[in-house]
Amino acid sequence: MIRVTDLHPWRVSTQKAIEIQSRLRSQIRLEKLSGPIRYVAGVDLASSKRTNAVWAGVAVLSYPDLVAVEERWFHGKSDFPYVPGLLSFREIPALLKALERLETDPDVILCDAQGIAHPRGFGLASHLGLVVDKPTVGCAKSRLVGDFSEVGKEKGLYAYLWYENRIVGAVARTRSGVKPVFVSPGHRLSLEDSLRVVFSCCKKYRVPEPIRSAHALVNRVRKREEP
Repeated sequence: MIRVTDLHPWRVSTQKAIEIQSRLRSQIRLEKLSGPIRYVAGVDLASSKRTNAVWAGVAVLSYPDLVAVEERWFHGKSDFPYVPGLLSFREIPALLKALERLETDPDVILCDAQGIAHPRGFGLASHLGLVVDKPTVGCAKSRLVGDFSEVGKEKGLYAYLWYENRIVGAVARTRSGVKPVFVSPGHRLSLEDSLRVVFSCCKKYRVPEPIRSAHALVNRVRKREEP
């Protein structure tokens, strides 16, 4: 099951959050996946437009056939402000509560966020992967940092994302003729493995199915519970 390591407090100032990211980035390991993938999980979070309430969700699918296995969610509050580059401090505490409720142990977790393609090399996917000691992939719909060359229009093509003279991810076409996504490894897997997982989890849509399922879950719960 998911085991959470208490690496630092979450209720901190923005300056302290930046210091924590800078300190922990050296612990991120990018390596080839060591075992088979049986289950993939997607995580997402929905926020209230009127209060500080949040709904965190995780959806687990079998791999590679992507059949729904389990869904869990958590309703709580987040007092950390929305600050670009510090998304993990706003979202991860609630995501951890949802992940801890799982009975299925996912082999890879996909996040609608950045991995190492981040100003300090420590986006939400990297942060979450380090806290739960799991392979994590960032698959975002928009770029946070980096430069890239034009990507071909066909599904399966990609271009490397460069930042500060190194490759931090890839801009990947997961559906022909549709805007690409920004893929970056989070923790405990390589960029090549990250791309393989993302492409194999995109059967019909631009966004990987585990993330789509988690997104649908949190929005369904939010609409049901929000007054």
